[in-house]
Amino acid sequence: MKAAIIGGGISGLSAGCYLQMNGFDTEIFEMHSRSGGLCTSWKQGGYTFNASLNWLMGSNESSQFFQLWSELIDMDSIHFYTPEVRLEIETLKNRDRKGNNVFRLYTNIDRLEKYMLGIAPEDKRVIRKFIRQIRKIQTFEIPPKIRSLPQLLPWYKKIGYIKYLPLLLFLRRYGKITCYSFASQLKNPFLKEAFEQLFNGDDMPILIHTIPLSYFDRKGAGYPIGGASGFSEKIEEKYRSLGGTLHFNSKVDKILVKDHKAIGLQLKDGSRVQADYVISAADWRFTVFNALEQKYADKNIMALGNQEKLKVFHSVFFVFLGLNRIFTEHTGLFRFPLETPLMSPDGTEYQRMELHVHNYDPTVAPKGKTVVSVCLYTLRGDYWINLKDSEKNSYTKAKEEFAGQVIDILDKKFGGIKENLEQMNIATPATFYRYTNNWKGSIQGWLPAKKIISPSPIHAELPGLHHFYLAGHWTMPGGGLPVAIKSARDVAMMICHKERKEFKVIPPGK
Repeated sequence: MKAAIIGGGISGLSAGCYLQMNGFDTEIFEMHSRSGGLCTSWKQGGYTFNASLNWLMGSNESSQFFQLWSELIDMDSIHFYTPEVRLEIETLKNRDRKGNNVFRLYTNIDRLEKYMLGIAPEDKRVIRKFIRQIRKIQTFEIPPKIRSLPQLLPWYKKIGYIKYLPLLLFLRRYGKITCYSFASQLKNPFLKEAFEQLFNGDDMPILIHTIPLSYFDRKGAGYPIGGASGFSEKIEEKYRSLGGTLHFNSKVDKILVKDHKAIGLQLKDGSRVQADYVISAADWRFTVFNALEQKYADKNIMALGNQEKLKVFHSVFFVFLGLNRIFTEHTGLFRFPLETPLMSPDGTEYQRMELHVHNYDPTVAPKGKTVVSVCLYTLRGDYWINLKDSEKNSYTKAKEEFAGQVIDILDKKFGGIKENLEQMNIATPATFYRYTNNWKGSIQGWLPAKKIISPSPIHAELPGLHHFYLAGHWTMPGGGLPVAIKSARDVAMMICHKERKEFKVIPPGK
């Protein structure tokens, strides 16, 4: 049996690995010249610019995702770094009792509790409730039974899921709390302002921070030294070792269908590939509306396509700098207010900026030097994509001038930026669209809804189409690498079930 897989990102590679383990012949067709998709970094003048994977859920056994990653790669071969501080937020209006205006979100829960109580003893009740919520999360198995798929289980085994009712009730209770509604409970002005800025001013479910903090506390959400490409390359190596075939510079044009059954692919060059199964680990919109010509789009899918049910996740404007200086002021993420709002050419106004100092990874810069980056989120990725397509010179001028404004702000704030600048790289939404084909240049598929436990309206199968499956970060709002590997494994299990094969895993080294 043969499976053709669209996309050589983490999900496509993972799906290929699992199917190869189970006796299928697979081919992956990747439009770019390398694998990894959005899990990528690149080298320039002795520096490595890392565009993703700032932390990985599953960096040790405290997270169930460690089990999944360990099915594909030797996790002991990767050195993970866990920051002491997840995020530093400089406040604009308020200071703590000692006159400090930088709030630190510590990853050690005991330390975070002591720190917050020292800042705001008047908020003791609210702070301890917040900390209890994180510790409660640590008692749950999230997600439940990660290596099984409920719909494939016999009824008597599905009953076992009833033990996860407390988790459901917990998520239902706390999933309604956003950073703003939590901040409104705080009396201390400094702490209140800091929590309002947890998402850079966006009102998002606070569980999006408390769940990761529960893993950071146990060192289960670390950053892999070497960055994104080093991690994705290990999965590519696993796929090739299992006998899989990976085609680069191979853009898919259409998914071939006969009698409502996917039978292969047609590539951009006109060539065709026959297959018994087709998996798309590529862009959701391209897959449904272009490669399948909208023939299997029901009302639910049309609503998604019109962004009526979910919004597309932000894209980003990245400015990467290689500096001939050490940068000891901060480590990791530092968010600070701007004296004057920064207006992007795409019309997005920024009142704050987030600096990422990569000095915790010795592999990304020569000794005595540092990589810093600024990530500016935007929901107007189409502006950059359309500008690049229609007026390339205007696009180049716009991105370089905007990056120049960013550098001016950093130089004024920290000093020693311009005079020590050795390398610069700019990535726009058009960059991400060019290399991954992600709708609007999105970096994580769908934006999570405020009701964090709402069921996902995206399904692995499309109505009326057989032998076809979707995998990747578009299958669940929020996306990310955990969704990429889990969705790929689930699809492989579905295919094995359909072929009445017992799903098996071949661990690394076997």
